[in-house]
Amino acid sequence: MRKTYCLLPVICLLAACDSIRYVGIETYNPSDVTYPKSVRKVLIVNNALPQPPDTGYEFNFFGQPQDTCRANADSALFDACRSLGVAIAGTNFFDDVLLFHEGTRKDSFFLEDARLTREDVTSLCKETGTDAVISLDRLLFETKKKVTAYREDYLTGSIDVEMKGILRSYLPGRTNPVITITMSDSVSFFEEAYSPEMLSELLPTTDDALRISGGYIGGKMHQAFVPHWKNELRWYFTGPGARWKEAAAYASGGKWEKAAERWQYIYDHTQQWSNRAKSAASLALCYEIAGDFEKALEWAKVSSDLFGKNKGKGNSHTQKQELYITTLEKRIMNDRKLNLQIRDE
Repeated sequence: MRKTYCLLPVICLLAACDSIRYVGIETYNPSDVTYPKSVRKVLIVNNALPQPPDTGYEFNFFGQPQDTCRANADSALFDACRSLGVAIAGTNFFDDVLLFHEGTRKDSFFLEDARLTREDVTSLCKETGTDAVISLDRLLFETKKKVTAYREDYLTGSIDVEMKGILRSYLPGRTNPVITITMSDSVSFFEEAYSPEMLSELLPTTDDALRISGGYIGGKMHQAFVPHWKNELRWYFTGPGARWKEAAAYASGGKWEKAAERWQYIYDHTQQWSNRAKSAASLALCYEIAGDFEKALEWAKVSSDLFGKNKGKGNSHTQKQELYITTLEKRIMNDRKLNLQIRDE
């Protein structure tokens, strides 16, 4: 049985009755696109045009808008493509990830979302020996820089960059892209200083802020194209009895099979509905950790039903277990999708 995540240290403990412990886990999730298994090499291309330097940039200096400000986005587009390629290559999902050496657009209409044609994709794949193309088809920046007086001898400076773009993936021989991803995000920079000169040394230049922002959003978007790990939060219950304490000790040490034995004993030998509900919830986590998502879902439903019957739908424990049920149902669907995406070694 394939385990799709590993545990992280316990990160939170509720003080109230010492009843719940939260634990961070890493889950393995499928990408948005499922490529044919014949796709072993992919090509990253920049099919976007940079916006003009005098577009999308505002600079307010001590309350006065500056009319001559400029920001160059040329390198930011390249950085977005490069960071996307580096992030995809870092997963070792494909045999090779290449970055095309130049932009593919020949027009000057930077606001237009221009797709690659079927002929473009075939030519690019043939030239580079790749099986699929991931294309940055548009990326625009809205940048606002502000310098203000915090007090008489103190200044603050900020740069806020908002990004909106479109990524697509193409396969040779197909007219339409296999997936279109609309992306949006923002990056902020903030510094304090005693003079405008010192502030300019601390804040990045506007061009550098765009490059950092482009690199950030490019690297983040790799999850759309390859399976990836994600941090999530789970919980289990503790109690005052010896079995509860043993289970919690085993769980905190990562010995989940031993913890499950204790929680199973509690469930089988108690008449109190609350202990049955809490032990069932904890057993659900043990089965999820073991990779048996169906069994985890069964126990999560047992816990949810017990909490709901005795405490009502508005109870926090009931709501938490209902949320967990939704999470497990999604994990079951994701696991099926992952089975289609995982490649033979």
